[in-house]
Amino acid sequence: MTDQNTVHTRILAKKEQLAKHIKQPLAELAGMCSKIWPDQKKIDEILRHEIGAIPDCSLLYAWDVGGHVISCMILPDSTDDSWLGKDLHERPYLTKHLPYMGIMLSSVYRSDYDGRECITALQAVNRGNELLGFVAADFSVNELLRDSSLSVSVPKWNQYRGDPAIRGTLFLQERFTSELDEHVDEVLARFATLIEEHGVFHAKIHFSSGRCSIWLMDDPYSYRILTIDEILDPDLSLAYPWRSYTSKATITPDQVKECFEQFKRLRFGDETIYLRSSSINIINGMVGLTFSCDGSHYMPVKEFLEKEQAFWFGDTFEKKPDER
Repeated sequence: MTDQNTVHTRILAKKEQLAKHIKQPLAELAGMCSKIWPDQKKIDEILRHEIGAIPDCSLLYAWDVGGHVISCMILPDSTDDSWLGKDLHERPYLTKHLPYMGIMLSSVYRSDYDGRECITALQAVNRGNELLGFVAADFSVNELLRDSSLSVSVPKWNQYRGDPAIRGTLFLQERFTSELDEHVDEVLARFATLIEEHGVFHAKIHFSSGRCSIWLMDDPYSYRILTIDEILDPDLSLAYPWRSYTSKATITPDQVKECFEQFKRLRFGDETIYLRSSSINIINGMVGLTFSCDGSHYMPVKEFLEKEQAFWFGDTFEKKPDER
């Protein structure tokens, strides 16, 4: 089944929606222009009359097959002749194959004309089998997105390889015991409390450097960095307001604690391949893991908790008697 929530599929859906709304009015506009092409005055008159029929269009203009503007720049409430004759060969949409029939949508780019992010729809203007030029319709991204909303993120497992230089020297290194490692149970217990009782919804633990980052429901646009001394302070909870466990969470406090136990096992399970940092987000129910080989995983909590140690360390993994 096709993933309906990838960035690429969301972009395609938005562009397909735009194309659906403008295809017919642009085709009709091109038909009108073909009858009087290349009469600049008459083209301007048609563009001025028809711009209101093209939903969300912020700018209309025409150019010939040589890439030169042959009309005024027609805005919804004004006309500008300053670009007449301008060479458009450097425009982003001219780096692609141009449509000889129908329309083509450009990628988003920064307009040289008004400085805004926009998409240009190119409509071929034909007379019989002859390509005369194009009508270009610009659409401001701000206007296209004014009534849109952010789609719901669907958690899924993703794996990313890191720096090849680090992977190449992996078996020459050995885990160094950090101060956080020496207090790992205490640290993880503190974070479980912050998440369950003080409104922390996202936490990232850097085991190797002994620092942590947290995001709180009361202030989601900022993050706070905690040093190991601050984390180990028995009065840490006094620094943050009490908050009941958020109803927006997609995982339970018990699952949070299970994840922390798994983080600990991945940190101490092997002296060469080990967890360097980990994160957990209780809203989207995801964990993030970065290992000594610099490889990273992002995984739904349910899937993460189902993985055995052998999945991470290989079939030869054996639990060490002195594992913390």
